[in-house]
Amino acid sequence: MNLCRYIVKNTYSVTQAQSKLPGLLKAVNEERATYGITVHDDIKAYLVSKERMEAITETLEILANRDAAAAIRDYEAGKTNLHDLDILEE
Repeated sequence: MNLCRYIVKNTYSVTQAQSKLPGLLKAVNEERATYGITVHDDIKAYLVSKERMEAITETLEILANRDAAAAIRDYEAGKTNLHDLDILEE
């Protein structure tokens, strides 16, 4: 299953992307769009904003940390007790 197909709604051939690059860059930054760049109708690359790429990288780094991944799994399984900070200060 290619999950990126669900995220990328618009694709452009390399030639199309080259001619539309200024507009595509504006769209990825202002509209948070993501584009696939194709060669012979096969996506070979993605055009995403700097902020989105930084968020993806941060998520991958967190998930690569075993302790962080375990904490997330515990939270999702309802095994984590959360407290308001003002309760902890008393």
